[in-house]
Amino acid sequence: MPKCTFCGRSIERGTGKMFVYNSGKIDNFCSNKCEKNLHKLKRKPLQVRWTESYRQEHKKQGDNKTKQAE
Repeated sequence: MPKCTFCGRSIERGTGKMFVYNSGKIDNFCSNKCEKNLHKLKRKPLQVRWTESYRQEHKKQGDNKTKQAE
């Protein structure tokens, strides 16, 4: 299964969008929200708090797992 280019979530088969650039690069999106953030609003995934790459960069991934375990 492909991962969303913007947020990093896995995309189920038969869902999502694929955007192909003229250069041949392929972007997969899980939702319209991710597509608009990247193309229309020109945001970078590292600057948006709800993306997987932001959580990895700012070491926020472990905090959610420990809170849920308690």
